[in-house]
Amino acid sequence: MSVVLVLLIRHGTVDFDSKDFRETPRGRQWDPPLNEDGQEQVRRLTPRLLLMDSPATIHVSPFRRCRQTLEPYLLETGLTATVEDDLGEVFIGPWEGMRFEDIVSGDEDLARRFRDQEAMFSLAPGGESGEQLRARVVPAIERAIDNAGEGAVVVVTHGGVINAYLGHVMGIDQDMFFLPDNASISTVVAEGATRRTKFLNDVRHLTDPAVFTPPAGTGSRTGTQEGPAGAGPSQAS
Repeated sequence: MSVVLVLLIRHGTVDFDSKDFRETPRGRQWDPPLNEDGQEQVRRLTPRLLLMDSPATIHVSPFRRCRQTLEPYLLETGLTATVEDDLGEVFIGPWEGMRFEDIVSGDEDLARRFRDQEAMFSLAPGGESGEQLRARVVPAIERAIDNAGEGAVVVVTHGGVINAYLGHVMGIDQDMFFLPDNASISTVVAEGATRRTKFLNDVRHLTDPAVFTPPAGTGSRTGTQEGPAGAGPSQAS
């Protein structure tokens, strides 16, 4: 029976002052780049990924913050990634690009729901529902698992997407039940038809980066790795 390790990686911290947007099948969505903190998180994440065996497949959301989170790893290894629109950020309609404090400002009911740990995206007028999010996310990740055959699947995406898939795996109906840290790794083991969560929100590469420094004299993995099976030219750069 084949075993696939699914690494769900959230993008690094973004530039919250960005006014950049992109057009998606769901509508016009906020598309900020990483800020300096996010770039530092990526510098700590990349060595950890480099210490792993080459993944069977790599998948990334089309949003800039996710592509920037993955790019140094792809450049270092020469591997390629598949851009998956179904792994894109949840659509929040007219709230796109707004800060939470501005969204809840003057609306005590929204502020109370936020304090009561309700998923904000599901409250957005005209936005994507939790059901709609799961309906595109779960099949996308399951396709990646099927295509991998065996080994590891790397998925660089967003906090809501990670919640959608893990909620499906863990049987949790809530749209958001935890807040993945930026550049964190959550891991699912897929064995045949069975899915089990191995670890949530792992940030040890951020808190203890020295643990993930390659041993002296081992060199880097630049240009020595084969790309994922069936991968074409990189779409993530």
